[in-house]
Amino acid sequence: MLLVNTVCPFTQPIRRPHDKLPCSEERGPSERETLPAVRLTRRLYPFNILRYFGTPYSLPKLDMVAIPDFSAGAMENYGLVTYRETALLYDEKHSAASNKQRVATVVAHELAHQWFGNLVTMEWWTHLWLNEGFATWVSYLAVNYLFPEWKFWTQFTDQTMEAFRLDGLVESHPIEVEVRHAQEIDEIFDAISYLKGASLIRMLESYLGAQCFQKGLISYIKRYACKNARTEDLWAVLSEESGERVNELMDSWTKQKGYPVVIAKLTDDGLELEQSQYLSSGALGHGKWVVPITLCYGSYEAQKNALLHDKVGRVSLSEFKLTKGGSQSSWIKLNVGQTAFYRVQYDDVLATRLRSAIAAGLLDATDRFGVLDDTYALCCACKQPLSTLLSLMDVYRHELDYTVLSCLISVGYKVSTVVDDAIPDAADHAKLFIINLLQLAAEKLGWEPITGENHLDAMLRGEILTALAVLGHEETKEEAIRRFNIFLNDRSTPLLPPDIRKAAYSAVMKNTISDRSGYESLLRIYREADLSQEKVRVLGSLASSPNPSIVREALDFCLSSEVRIQDAIFVVNGTSREGREIAWLWFKENWNLILKNWGSGHLITRFVSAVSRFASDEKADEIQEFFSARMLPFIERTVSQSIERVRINAKWVKNTRQEKGLAEILQELAYRKN
Repeated sequence: MLLVNTVCPFTQPIRRPHDKLPCSEERGPSERETLPAVRLTRRLYPFNILRYFGTPYSLPKLDMVAIPDFSAGAMENYGLVTYRETALLYDEKHSAASNKQRVATVVAHELAHQWFGNLVTMEWWTHLWLNEGFATWVSYLAVNYLFPEWKFWTQFTDQTMEAFRLDGLVESHPIEVEVRHAQEIDEIFDAISYLKGASLIRMLESYLGAQCFQKGLISYIKRYACKNARTEDLWAVLSEESGERVNELMDSWTKQKGYPVVIAKLTDDGLELEQSQYLSSGALGHGKWVVPITLCYGSYEAQKNALLHDKVGRVSLSEFKLTKGGSQSSWIKLNVGQTAFYRVQYDDVLATRLRSAIAAGLLDATDRFGVLDDTYALCCACKQPLSTLLSLMDVYRHELDYTVLSCLISVGYKVSTVVDDAIPDAADHAKLFIINLLQLAAEKLGWEPITGENHLDAMLRGEILTALAVLGHEETKEEAIRRFNIFLNDRSTPLLPPDIRKAAYSAVMKNTISDRSGYESLLRIYREADLSQEKVRVLGSLASSPNPSIVREALDFCLSSEVRIQDAIFVVNGTSREGREIAWLWFKENWNLILKNWGSGHLITRFVSAVSRFASDEKADEIQEFFSARMLPFIERTVSQSIERVRINAKWVKNTRQEKGLAEILQELAYRKN
């Protein structure tokens, strides 16, 4: 155990962002690594106390400790917060920008727990989201305040998509979930409690107004300090402060699983809106919500708010046409800023106008993101053809925003996999199309860090170069391998800074087919590294080779004593598409060992999810059969979700295979000039 920081952030002098810090040569390694955590903790003081919570931290000090072997990311023990090394230690020379962002977010999350969870504690596990949803939301609020240049609320739209993905399953669960046995608790520490919870808080804050919402939280904390609280207690306090019937708005969001898709159709006098439950399977859901509708009409200066209580509603647009320069051809965007937890499906006319608005640069980044991700989700559910998604992706060729491009990369990976499974002859065209979408940003960023560049550019460079390497872009692979070979012999070379090492490692493993020297070189780096973040980067790449035998060797390695129990999952998560079957066979053969090592906590559920990335009903049946004789309470929900995902993938592949002219569309897009 390594003691990282013993400090009371609420009594120590506050170091401002512009204050001079000791140069790295004047600090020892331990102090250098912990400085960002200390700085962040101290900088959170004016935010937490003077600006938001209204109640000071009630203990005389707060210790922060990094633990080498720690299955949780962090734990908010009152006055003694414990972390994995990767969540607290940061080295300015050897950590990537994404590592810095993770340290900031996790520290803010755990400090928020000193109020939401410790000072005010949930009454029972049913209300877990009061702890985790609020701590997640506050972490974004705090980090955005500290580092506005990171555009953290824009990133929030991307980083909370995991909640949408999980809550689109029949096998999801409500935020307020009944917990009957202690063994069920680990499974609800998931994207629903954390990310959907945070998203609903953001939605409610947007609806009530930031100032009103903050006043309500201050009253809530003071009323329930050193007590237990339920969701209904929070709603009651917010209702008192706002005059709104908060429970009537929010009960539909916390007491039932899922979320709506709002279908928007243009009429002569406005919009017809219809809500239905979104399910990734494309099945008909029966949920109904009170949906806070926001829309803008041709301009962000022309906005309107409404509540959709029923299945169907109407919104008039006449005032825009008369007073704000609107016209029949103006674009319309719902869920402005992506502040609410629903998706939108536009009719053909509205969708065409939005594509034109995106191409013309008229939409903010959060809304460009929302249009892309909603269309992807509808395509995944077979509510729209893949060609519709491809046509939309094509208008993002000049995109430069980090969050939007990060989404484009994620969608691109999925599209590439689906096409590979459905129409293998078109797979190369799909990859070339996605590569072309990323070319402008890749050329702008280059390989070398630019003096004075911002944090997001550093993160984006790594993500884009990694994507290009994974998709098989030859020039990227060659340059990445060249730099890797120099780095292998000189770890201090500036040619491979931390932000682009993942790209180099991916390129090396992509090239590891018959020659295993790349795999051996990565193992050498792993064994010589003393920074946990570097070890994790390597582990995430080891099984990404297209050679199944190398994949098997990497998976066996993750079970060895050289890999910490908490880190083995990174190898499994990084398994290549070609290694899917090997990973599943390996998992079945090693089930008893995996159960013994990881069965007492939440990590085992990640193994189940990681080896279930298939796209056939036959494989879903096989997974179901394997677990039918091995089912345990703490994996039951995850197994059901994994089987459902496999069937959803299978349906999408079948639907794509039947789509006429898709191969020709992909070929045309692949060779279209930017």
